[in-house]
Amino acid sequence: MAASRTSTGRAAAGNRAARKPAVRAAARTGSRGGLARAGTRNELRLAGVGTEAVMRATGRPWSEWLAVLDRAGARTMAHKDIALLLSRKFGVPDWWGQMVTVGYEQARGLRAARERSDGFAATASRTVHAPVDRLFDAWRDAQSRGRWLLDAPLEVRRSVDGKSMRMSWRAGGSPVEVRFQSRGPGKSQVAVEHARLESAASARTHKAFWAAALDRLKALLESPR
Repeated sequence: MAASRTSTGRAAAGNRAARKPAVRAAARTGSRGGLARAGTRNELRLAGVGTEAVMRATGRPWSEWLAVLDRAGARTMAHKDIALLLSRKFGVPDWWGQMVTVGYEQARGLRAARERSDGFAATASRTVHAPVDRLFDAWRDAQSRGRWLLDAPLEVRRSVDGKSMRMSWRAGGSPVEVRFQSRGPGKSQVAVEHARLESAASARTHKAFWAAALDRLKALLESPR
């Protein structure tokens, strides 16, 4: 009887030992999965734009654009030549061509963060649960605009219904480009680029301004009527 219990105990211990590597392997697998998810949350952002946004707009994430432009010799190219390459060879829309160009230049140390060929720029974007025509109207109508943009010194220069708007910041005359895009039924996105700012500090200030303004706009459009 005692021998039987001893044999049983040894077998159980052996089974536990055999199971340990599987547990450790599962833990390691789980750790890798967690790191992958963390990497997604901390996605690469260049020119104020995340990898997912670049992928949706251009078909490539930042990592691919950096490699593509390296192979094309963009490190020694002028800003306008990189933008032309993106437009003509890869079919990247003009606005996104500028974003990818600036992002590449920042990543390769060719310019400071937020710096463009004509100064510094601030960008901001929001996705809202509202149709794109309603989002556009909140910008086009001066009374509606005043509810969330408050008394910002802006003047509308031109607009294309539901697609874009060009404005001018009266204090200094810096241009503000606004793009609108439908994201499906009852959902849309607005992206703002405020360019030709005189310094990185000014770009940070204007970026904070636009982030707060777009938060107010989002809250306004998503609040129950």
